[in-house]
Amino acid sequence: MAVARAFAVAVSALSVSEQAHAISRYNSLSMSCAEARATVQREGAAILRYPSKRVAGMTLYDRAVRNSAQCGNYEFADLKSLPTSDDPKCVIRVCVPKTDDDWWLRP
Repeated sequence: MAVARAFAVAVSALSVSEQAHAISRYNSLSMSCAEARATVQREGAAILRYPSKRVAGMTLYDRAVRNSAQCGNYEFADLKSLPTSDDPKCVIRVCVPKTDDDWWLRP
C-alpha cells in the first residue's frame, strides 16, 4: 500500500511539472515577411496558413521552424517560400524528411 501511494505521488508530481507547449497559428497574408520570420524566431515554430495558388478556396498550412532543433529525429529544416502581405515568395524554414539517397556510398 505504501509503495502504491509513493508511486502515485511520484507520477502526479511529474505530471504537474510537465508543461504543454501550444503552437501559434497565423495567416501569412496578414503579416509581412519580416514579421513572419521574427515570429518564428521568437516562438521557435509556428503554423502559417495561406491560400493555395492552384485550388480555389483551399487553405494550405506549413509548420515554420527556427532551425532543425524543432524538427523530428529523421527530419531537418529546409528552405521554402510562401506568400506574405509584402512578398509572394517569403523564404522560411520547414521540417522535411531526411532522404537516404546515399545508401549505396556507405560500406
